[in-house]
Amino acid sequence: MDRFEAMRIFTKVVESKSFTRAADMLDIPRASVSVTIQQLEALLKVRLLQRTTRRVSLTPDGATYYENCMRVLADIEDIESSLSGTGKAPQGKLRVDMPGALGRMVVMPKIREFHTRYPGIELMVGFGTSLSI
Repeated sequence: MDRFEAMRIFTKVVESKSFTRAADMLDIPRASVSVTIQQLEALLKVRLLQRTTRRVSLTPDGATYYENCMRVLADIEDIESSLSGTGKAPQGKLRVDMPGALGRMVVMPKIREFHTRYPGIELMVGFGTSLSI
């Protein structure tokens, strides 16, 4: 059993208050949700959910496990999103206005290098404006 996937399924069951709705949200069979929760409870040796024909609710142990799952899943999501951004190059529009002398002496000699390094940035440079601080 993949514990990460089991935690994800468990949290969806809790949030939707239904095995069927959780299965629909995760696009997996309802039986898979049920089996995963049973395996998770067997592994942890505690009952996580109180089931009736009409509703699903958390046991006290289930509530504690749910809070911890949410924290772990949020941490994993933060880690993945922080790493996924490191390989992406910046992109978008960048508008810069500067005095003509500064632009000609400092910026223009570096424009080609900048464009090679950041091809996803559309650079709009304006010269002749004065800086006011």
